[in-house]
Amino acid sequence: MKKIVIAAVAILVIIVGITAYMNRGDLAAKQDSQDNAILIIKSDGAEVARVDMEYIKTLGEVEFDANIKSSGQDPEKHSFAGVPLKNVFDSQNIPTEGKTMVIVKAVDGYTSALNMDEVLEDDNVYLAYKRDGEPLGRKEDGGSGPYQVIIRKDPFSQRWCKFVMEIELQ
Repeated sequence: MKKIVIAAVAILVIIVGITAYMNRGDLAAKQDSQDNAILIIKSDGAEVARVDMEYIKTLGEVEFDANIKSSGQDPEKHSFAGVPLKNVFDSQNIPTEGKTMVIVKAVDGYTSALNMDEVLEDDNVYLAYKRDGEPLGRKEDGGSGPYQVIIRKDPFSQRWCKFVMEIELQ
């Protein structure tokens, strides 16, 4: 019985080691994305574009107010600056026809699914990079960026996504 337990533990250690080895490139890519504010855009699993903060800021910055609702606390109104998410797709000639979902992925593993119709709706889904006039900042520095997806018509801000690094159209 003892030999079986030792063998099982050894196998698990090997599996964990292999998984860590295989994912080390992913970690480096995530860190690069955060450090250089690079947003990766995919369509049906394939990377179709990479854009940085400098480029995103040229896509029609909009200042808007939105309420942050955290559990157990009253909503807080904040001013944000960013661009409509649909502008990012349009600027890269990424087709949205036939796509029904937009999956937003954060560096910490959080994922939020949006309906394509709400993304294409005017004055609704933004890729924000400033809050109250200041850059969102990186996760490591206590910020919520470099990017945050904000859905203005989400009354409880439950599907907002901080630390955005990748967006996929499906």
